[in-house]
Amino acid sequence: MPKLQIIISSTRPGRVGPSIGAWVAEQAGARGGFDVELIDLADVDLPLFDEPKHPRLGDYAHDHTQRWAASVASADAFVFVMAEYNHSFTAPLKNALDFLSAEWQHKPVGFVSYGGVAAGTRAVQAIKPVVAALSMIPAGPAVNIAFVGQKIDSTGTLRADDAMEAAAKLMFDELARWIEVLAPLRPGR
Repeated sequence: MPKLQIIISSTRPGRVGPSIGAWVAEQAGARGGFDVELIDLADVDLPLFDEPKHPRLGDYAHDHTQRWAASVASADAFVFVMAEYNHSFTAPLKNALDFLSAEWQHKPVGFVSYGGVAAGTRAVQAIKPVVAALSMIPAGPAVNIAFVGQKIDSTGTLRADDAMEAAAKLMFDELARWIEVLAPLRPGR
């Protein structure tokens, strides 16, 4: 069964990313067809990029990079749970992407973005050239959550609406198709 990693990209205190990530993982599990793994970049705790050699060489000096590389390499697809900060995506996500190269290649990525009126869509547009440079394939369907604070209840649970659930299903279906198409391009898969 293909592994889908759901990566929570905001690391700041008081964030809502874990609530959204939990909902995404629940939706992926209910759909079936994926081995779902939820990853929080706050727990991964990567320092600012500190490898002495370029990531394309795959010669990692630090244990934290080796652990991160093994984790990302084990996945067949990703969903980035993305807050929008200053019309872009978070620095921890950019840093996590920059640490590696081959581990990201030829894998599809979906986006669940959130924010205010723009629903994080500017962050999604900002990250697309980055994932393209890493030879990743962005899924067309995405989940965009506007006014996210109104969708988190007093227990910290995301209260999704029908449109969000429908968008998630479309995104997962496309990721599943891309996994199959891209698999021959990835050695060892």
